[in-house]
Amino acid sequence: MPLSKIAGIGMYVPENVVTNQDLTRYMDTSDEWIQERTGIRERRYAHRTEETTTTMGVKAAEIAIERAGIQAADIDFIIFATLSPDYYFPGCGVLLQRAMKMKEIGALDVRNQCSGFVYALSIADQFIKTGMYKNILVVGSEKHSFGLDFSTRGRNVSVIFGDGAGAVVLQPTEEAGRGILSTHLHSDGEAAEILAMYNPGTHGNYWAKDLADFDNAAIGEMFMSHAMIDKAQNFPFMDGPSVFKKAIVKFPEVVMEALDRNGLNASDINMLIPHQANLRISQFVQQKLGLRDDQVYNNIQSYGNTTAASVPIALCEAWEKGLIKEKDLVCLAAFGSGFTWASALLRW
Repeated sequence: MPLSKIAGIGMYVPENVVTNQDLTRYMDTSDEWIQERTGIRERRYAHRTEETTTTMGVKAAEIAIERAGIQAADIDFIIFATLSPDYYFPGCGVLLQRAMKMKEIGALDVRNQCSGFVYALSIADQFIKTGMYKNILVVGSEKHSFGLDFSTRGRNVSVIFGDGAGAVVLQPTEEAGRGILSTHLHSDGEAAEILAMYNPGTHGNYWAKDLADFDNAAIGEMFMSHAMIDKAQNFPFMDGPSVFKKAIVKFPEVVMEALDRNGLNASDINMLIPHQANLRISQFVQQKLGLRDDQVYNNIQSYGNTTAASVPIALCEAWEKGLIKEKDLVCLAAFGSGFTWASALLRW
């Protein structure tokens, strides 16, 4: 059975740089406050009307396809991970297929938030191993800036997120010990509501037993009511301390799971690419695993948290800087809303 390898990789971030100081025009915050809690100095925001989650994904995909030495017509399956699609439906996969003028190939949309890209990579890996597809395009792209609460009320969430996209082309390889060695996927929905965007949705107040502020809207207003908007229920909610406590446990666990599966140790890792959720989380995980600074790549300082796009953006940037070389052991790991968490171990 062949393994799958990353044959090409690309990334795109918008030109518009938004600094912490810029955000002080809209909310009671400061550069010091944001950096102390998240490590973020700036992030990128897409053009409001001229860039979408799909168009950013296309730009990253074009680079990945070119670096793989193929054409868009050679792609035989698309997996698109995002929590911020252009439309409520259909998903971004078919929009990307249309924009890139691809054949009538399959397109799958993945909704696993911050773990989305690693989940998508795992799915693509299985398709390659079974021989079903030969050139799979895996995209992680997010446009958060259109749906954040830019007020003091929403600052704990809004200062964290940014826009951008990353993509890879996965192909089979017969070279022993190269490519994706294993992937590991997990979830636990017990505390799903502590990191969630409740509306728009079809729940009414079904899940709201512990959420007293939920609006019990009248018939005809369930999808999105004025009351929901007034109560800011259409913006993301996050209990930051609770998420942090969960992340610092599951992040190192899923990394060690991948290493144990392959008979390796943390010291064998050449590069860990963690999901860029919070620099403090990455630093804790690094310390827990006993890794040096040169074994972990972080770029949340410049781009913020781009959820499903953060792992491929960081992976691409690290590779472009020459920090990832042939035969390096690379570990990708992510943790996010759901909760879901995942890892992938690769021999570059």
